[in-house]
Amino acid sequence: MNHRPLGWGGIVRLGLVQSSLGAIVMLATSLLNRVMVVEFALPALIPAALVAWHYAVQLSRPRWGHGSDRGNRRTPWIIGGMGVLAMGAVLATDAALMIASQPVAGMMLAVLAYTMIGAGVGASGTSLLALLATRTMPERRPAAAATTWIMMIIGIVAAAGVTGQLLDPFSPARLAMIASGVALVAFVVTLFAVRGVEGEAVALSSPVPAGNAQFGAAIAAIWNDPAARHFSIFVFVSMFAYSTQDMILEPMAGLVFGYTPGQSTSLAGVQHMGVLLGMILVGIGGGAFRKRSGLAMRPWIVSGCIGSALALAALSTGVMAGQGWPLGATVFALGFANGVFAVAAIAAMMDLAGAGGGGSEGIRMGLWGAAQAIAFGLGGFSGAAGLDALRAILGSTPLAFVAVFVVEAALFLIAAGIALGIGKQRQALNASLQKEIMA
Repeated sequence: MNHRPLGWGGIVRLGLVQSSLGAIVMLATSLLNRVMVVEFALPALIPAALVAWHYAVQLSRPRWGHGSDRGNRRTPWIIGGMGVLAMGAVLATDAALMIASQPVAGMMLAVLAYTMIGAGVGASGTSLLALLATRTMPERRPAAAATTWIMMIIGIVAAAGVTGQLLDPFSPARLAMIASGVALVAFVVTLFAVRGVEGEAVALSSPVPAGNAQFGAAIAAIWNDPAARHFSIFVFVSMFAYSTQDMILEPMAGLVFGYTPGQSTSLAGVQHMGVLLGMILVGIGGGAFRKRSGLAMRPWIVSGCIGSALALAALSTGVMAGQGWPLGATVFALGFANGVFAVAAIAAMMDLAGAGGGGSEGIRMGLWGAAQAIAFGLGGFSGAAGLDALRAILGSTPLAFVAVFVVEAALFLIAAGIALGIGKQRQALNASLQKEIMA
């Protein structure tokens, strides 16, 4: 059969889906978080719990991936998931407007909305990654991962900038109109982006009947695969470390270095610039080790994890040094290393999902996506809760930040150690099989 892999035009169009996902998730997890806490004076615990719930719902990712495996079509799951996500974001906005005046009804609607958001992200995002894994040539996967994730960040930044401009002066009616507009535009862009893409390229690995196994049997078979299980553990540990800093980096800039809100926001921008450059580096150079290693991304993953640990060590030193430390350069270095590790890990997911074959790419992506969602939810919460607890125990804000950063650095080093073994189980199995065949 003459296979036609996904071209760059198709990869960029699928990147537009990631942009749309990022835009809607920003609306639900960032903008509404601020509005509930600041404009509506609600306890910060409410939006935090809702965001955590949307991550918990993403434990359903393997189920969505398995569904797209059995149907041998990803596009309906991408469109359907995006539709549910868009409707969930609109309902979440309505719920935020209701909670202050109608707490019970508002919270019930909010739980439903964030359930839809989690399910929509899981169905659409998992199927999108599975489509990229099955339709992208191996040597293009690092660049494809970098392209789609860069476009996701662009979607977040663009949506944040536009909504920020349109939201002033704030009013509930204006918020509802903007949320509906963002959701509608994101859904329309998704329809355009996926139109004909799956039909233009034939899967590089043809699904076989194993892809039609029942969900329980399919997930058990994947978990019994040493390579898949090993990678699942790596994803959890590394993403837990990656997300630990999310809720405390900007507070650190204010509490330790005296940054204003505007300055701390600018510092976050410096970090994101580092992330983008790290992603671009992996996208350009990601195929350099492909002929020398069973898994092309392993050197990039390990170096990204070690670089993140070193940057956190430097950040800990800066916290103790206080004023005068080059905080911007340190945070940029952290972002750069994070970007290298994150995109390399996504590209590795594509490699391993494609190598698994058997029409199980979707459920594999779902399993790793679920591990990532759990890690994100627990990591962000643990970082913030750990900081509060350590400030009370140690009686020192700088020491509390240092303790959290040191633990995060240690987790990155553990992740680097786990990453060294990625793919080796499958290499050993293949070598053993070849020996048996030759014998």
